[in-house]
Amino acid sequence: MDRRNGTLPTFFIIVGISDLPEVQFPIFLLVLFIYLTILAGNIAILLLICLYRHLHTPMYFFLANLSILDISSSTVTLHKILLTFVSGDKTTSLTVCLAQIYVFLSLTSDELVILTAMSYDRYVAVCNPLRYNAIMNQRICALLISVCWIWGFLICLETFIELTRLTCYRSNKINHFYCDVVPVMKISCNDTSFLEIYILFMGLIVVIVIPFLLTLISYVFIIVSIMKIRTNTGRRKAFYTCSSHLTVVILLYTTLICQYFRPVSRDTLESNKFFSFFNTVAVPILNPLIYSLKNKDVKSAFRKVGCGMQAKDRRCTKQN
Repeated sequence: MDRRNGTLPTFFIIVGISDLPEVQFPIFLLVLFIYLTILAGNIAILLLICLYRHLHTPMYFFLANLSILDISSSTVTLHKILLTFVSGDKTTSLTVCLAQIYVFLSLTSDELVILTAMSYDRYVAVCNPLRYNAIMNQRICALLISVCWIWGFLICLETFIELTRLTCYRSNKINHFYCDVVPVMKISCNDTSFLEIYILFMGLIVVIVIPFLLTLISYVFIIVSIMKIRTNTGRRKAFYTCSSHLTVVILLYTTLICQYFRPVSRDTLESNKFFSFFNTVAVPILNPLIYSLKNKDVKSAFRKVGCGMQAKDRRCTKQN
């Protein structure tokens, strides 16, 4: 389309999950419930890790950062749905829209490298247990998590810069529930071929493939070490320590590949919106659930909280 037929808007209109008036209230209730569930689950994990000393280990240090990241990413994407229903305002400025894209992509990249750091932690725990505390000391953990947080925001900077160079849009209506890179490119009348190639190939290699390969290498060594264990009980125990992390890794990579790494020309906005919502909601909800159900230390901490509350109730009953 000729660039003269488009302009640079000062604001965008976010269509949302659906533009049908009769479903806005049910959507609001659903998103509010999901958001509160995400907050409750991840804050509970954070509180448990802070309160119980037996959770003050490298694995739970990374898990705490993962919970902070899940709260942040869901807030960045879901808050607009809630604010739109309350205020009735579907608009967002160009600057805020581009910033939302940058922050969300950066947080997603951060999550991948944090999971990679967690896979290295599991590798050391299974393959070199006698030197685990020496290798995964506080300085190394702080260095790893700092690199993880900085990495995501640096690697997505080029995408943000390219988006700011888009000066022509055929419409200011974004068919999505938040500002995402694919819907924004679709309404631009600039040539976005470089940005598409950058996201599809550079993003695939740097953001997805490198963390995936590092995670895969860690698990290859883990599996080899587990197979050397002579007893079935020992093998199950060793694999159990990695099962939560492995489940989260598979879930996240599957949703990301389905959401982002398809050619834009063949992509439909509705399917992209579905995968975006699933990715935004499923991973932050399931992370604390998976680690709670499949981790003995976390389940033990939850039981202690429950026993403490029951004991307090009994004391109050006796006093009354």
